[in-house]
Amino acid sequence: MRSADDEMKKPPKSDGGKETGRPDRNVGEALRQAYDEAVSEAVPDDLLDLLKKLD
Repeated sequence: MRSADDEMKKPPKSDGGKETGRPDRNVGEALRQAYDEAVSEAVPDDLLDLLKKLD
């Protein structure tokens, strides 16, 4: 006899490395996009003031 807990313990079935429900995306491309977005963000003025106080 099998319980619901037994079903939860099974590893997910492999589908060739693709995640279901998500579009195929190159990991490197996604990381570059995240990096570019982070670099383009402005540094808040209060953080800049704090850094100036450390000098």
